[in-house]
Amino acid sequence: MTSPFLTRQNPELPTSLLQLAQKANTPRAAIARAGAALPMQAAHEATKAGIMQPIFTGEADAIKAEADALEWDISDYEIIQAEGEEASGHAAALACGEGRADVLMKGHLHTDTFMKSALSRDNGLRTGARLVHVFCLTHPSGGKPLLVSDAAVNVTPDMDTRKAAIRYCVDLLCKLGVEQPKVAILSATESVLSAVPSSGEARELRDWARDEIPNAYFSGPLALDLILSPESVAIKGMNDDPVAGHADAVIVPDIVSGNTLFKSLVYLSGGCAAGVVMGAKVPILLTSRADVAVARMASVALAAVLSS
Repeated sequence: MTSPFLTRQNPELPTSLLQLAQKANTPRAAIARAGAALPMQAAHEATKAGIMQPIFTGEADAIKAEADALEWDISDYEIIQAEGEEASGHAAALACGEGRADVLMKGHLHTDTFMKSALSRDNGLRTGARLVHVFCLTHPSGGKPLLVSDAAVNVTPDMDTRKAAIRYCVDLLCKLGVEQPKVAILSATESVLSAVPSSGEARELRDWARDEIPNAYFSGPLALDLILSPESVAIKGMNDDPVAGHADAVIVPDIVSGNTLFKSLVYLSGGCAAGVVMGAKVPILLTSRADVAVARMASVALAAVLSS
């Protein structure tokens, strides 16, 4: 029996994000092991929308067969022949590291193999900055997006990683047109409690961000109701907090809370989750077999905006 909590709303590609991507320079996207149905479908749709110029890596015969199945003529696009997951991941990452591609996209290979290629010093993608995954979530009915970091890469991010996440979220929100981003730092309470370590860390991060990052608002610790609900904010007498109830981004303390939050917004409210890894030389797309088509398209659009 299907859970009554699951929404019947289907995620929708946010028009505003697609339009921003179409106004940006069309990025060259190196797709690691592209010869499978899902990555080729995503590449086809993104190319038709004018937000990607694909560079295919992997087994050339499989790539051409998948393109033929879509009735897609890919003769104008580069195919880098590579056999297997490791070689395909290496070829795609190297293309980005050498400046021949602007976005790195996961195709038909395991995430650990893909990320190993992205992190290899031989491929030239590392910048010395922390790698952080950011989801940009939008609701089918519209409204402003909500960023969530980090829900997919860093299991227990240290303070420096969360500081990087805050900077990345502010930068991304500015690229999305938000003039003074509002960033909330998640805990289970709005008070600093010794029994809740994330609350003290959130206060420390808030104070650091207020000192270091201009033209943005920061608040923490905040529980989720105070991040999302103006009604809860009013009841608790926190209307003077510019972030509470109106957050543009949520910085989470660990992967469990981040992953739970983003999947709740997807499965319980029909959110569309566009995801990207920031901190490398180019944006990195960790597309998943579980991603619906609009989420994969939104992820490409987000990377196009970032790469401009």
